[in-house]
Formats: sequence, C-alpha cells, structure tokens
Amino acid sequence: MQLSTSDDIPKIMTIIKDAKAYLASQKIEQWQKGYPNTEQIENDIKNGESYIVVNDKEQVIATAMFTSNREPTYKIIDGNWRMDESNAYGVIHRMAIKKEFRKFGLATFMFHEFHLQLLENNIQSLKIDTHEENIGMQSLIKKLGYQYCGIIYTGYGDKRLAFEKVI
Repeated sequence: MQLSTSDDIPKIMTIIKDAKAYLASQKIEQWQKGYPNTEQIENDIKNGESYIVVNDKEQVIATAMFTSNREPTYKIIDGNWRMDESNAYGVIHRMAIKKEFRKFGLATFMFHEFHLQLLENNIQSLKIDTHEENIGMQSLIKKLGYQYCGIIYTGYGDKRLAFEKVI
C-alpha cells in the first residue's frame, strides 16, 4: 500500500466509477449523488490521505482515504463512540476495490495496514461510517471487530451507520 499521486487519479476514478455502479446494482443509494468525485480525490492526495494498493503488475487495484485528522461529521452522533471524541482516532473513507479484485481480501489488508499506522502513532481507535443498506461493508467491519456506535449525518445530510474499533 502506498500514498497516491496525481498520476493515479484516472485509475482511482475508474475504481470508484465501478464501485458506484456496483452499489447501484445492489439498489444502494451510497455514492449515487456525485460523491466521491475527482475534486475530492485530488484534495485527499494534496492532504497526503489517499492510498492505493498496487499489484505485482503495477496495476492500481484498490483505493481508500485514511487520516488521523478529526472527522467533523463525527462530533455529533446519535449514540456513543467507544472512545471519547477528545482522543485521537483514525478515519477511513472512500474505500473501493477494482471489480476484478473483489473477494481477494484487499479491504481486510487495507484495514490491517491502517491499524498498524495508527498503532505506530499511539492512536488506539479507528472510526468508519457506511450506508445502512451497504450490508457488505457492514459485514466486513463487524468481522474485523468494529462495533456499531450509532448514527451520524454526512456534511450533505445523508444518514450513515457509524462504527469504531479500539485497536
């Protein structure tokens, strides 16, 4: 796993476009209103928060945004975070796997790598949110030991289920 560069944007956007189509095929509203877009990915790269997984053939096969900066939409939760909001935590957004490489454990690999980065920085918590109909992501994060904490609302007002893992 490595940080993305602006050269990776077309490959990242292809993966995101495929993920949007996959979610739409599952009748999931997540990512169907223009998010994430190229501008968001450019911003992630500028902030040093965009990651990719590259295979042995130099293909970009997965992408995610990861940060240990605070997520403004996590300040208000209908529920309770496992660790107090004043503690440092990591955040994952915009995770997507290239369609030909789904079901190979890449998302689990990425979560593990992000957990290691947090531990190296003495950060004990990782938070993530997902659409209530995105059962695939919910199943994965529960399998990885994340606990449901409540409901948050995105900056554009959409409801999301919030999860946290103390690592």
